[in-house]
Amino acid sequence: MRVLRQEPPSQERPTVLHVSQSVDGGVARVVADLVRAQVAAGLRVVLASPPGGALHAEAATGGAEVMLWPARRGAGPALSGELRRLARVIRRTGPHLVHTHSAKAGLAARLAVRGRIPTVHQPHAWSFEAAGGAMARPALGWERYAARWSHRVLCVSEAERARGVAAGVPGRWVVVPNGVDLRRFSPAADEDEAARHALRTSLPALREQALPAGAPLVVCVARLCPQKGQLTLLRAWPEVVAAVPDARLVLVGDGPDRAALHRAAPPGVLFAGAADSAVPWYRAADLVVLPSRWEGMALAPLEAMACGRAVVVSDVGGARECLPPGAADDCLVPPDEPAALARAVRGLLTDDERRLTLGQRCREHVRAAHDVRRTAGAVLNVYRELFAVPRPPAGERVRP
Repeated sequence: MRVLRQEPPSQERPTVLHVSQSVDGGVARVVADLVRAQVAAGLRVVLASPPGGALHAEAATGGAEVMLWPARRGAGPALSGELRRLARVIRRTGPHLVHTHSAKAGLAARLAVRGRIPTVHQPHAWSFEAAGGAMARPALGWERYAARWSHRVLCVSEAERARGVAAGVPGRWVVVPNGVDLRRFSPAADEDEAARHALRTSLPALREQALPAGAPLVVCVARLCPQKGQLTLLRAWPEVVAAVPDARLVLVGDGPDRAALHRAAPPGVLFAGAADSAVPWYRAADLVVLPSRWEGMALAPLEAMACGRAVVVSDVGGARECLPPGAADDCLVPPDEPAALARAVRGLLTDDERRLTLGQRCREHVRAAHDVRRTAGAVLNVYRELFAVPRPPAGERVRP
């Protein structure tokens, strides 16, 4: 493989290179939030990611330099070409620090850099949890091996860190919980019944279905994929409707499981497709559900809670940590258990006072503990520690 030379950065201020294969969804929102905050803090920020999705536009609007890095989600024969292209990006940008997001970017960037530049790897949920069958062991082996090239492994929850430790991943760990933009994610100015109905009728997926005024609305905002567990929610839904006949469920998002979920959906389930903003859906909902099968710390529950909504979530990585103290009995259910999920959803839909009080508690908790400005500041503190790590002299060879 060709040997490339590391060029010095073009400017004196520190340069951070973010590498992300994900360009939509929660990982992309985390990256976009970090980019904006770091540009505002005076860093030179570069993003390398594939074309498509919303991330490029958000990063560029936030003041980052955007470089195309075509890369597929999984490893495979295309990896060597992806690695060469990323090595060229590294050579051209001369970063003081590389921040990788999720498994694919962590694989390619750590192979390209091999610890020569301070590297922060952020798993956003472990690859060996996502991998199934024969792929789980190689994914775990890679995470253990690549940790030697990670100056910090940045986890979004203590549960994610503990899972890595238990799996034998060595790391110089730091935990920085996810945060959300509280200016963007907030309750509607007017939350009375008439305003809520007007909001619902403004959403095409609901307007087309002529949703009855006052009908309980459950919303799930997530990519339609095995990780997010929508099939469990569909299996739970008939039991919910048996107790609350006029309830409606809306799945907001798109993804590879769309056709299969359509086939499995019982009556009363709507598919809204991808949304430019999830905020109207959170505000329109009575209850937000995310039945994930694994996570680091999901953003959707934090966003919904910031909008004043009660949530029901699977008891996976980061879920307990993101909830208000004492809310687990109402909000947490075991993953992959439709009956338990149905009981939790039914219990909150049939008790308006408990649900509304819980929603207010959720909002107060997120405002106190999950402000994205706090998250961004904590990540900047990690960077400041690593900027002091010596870089290779200009011209020293970096083997991709």
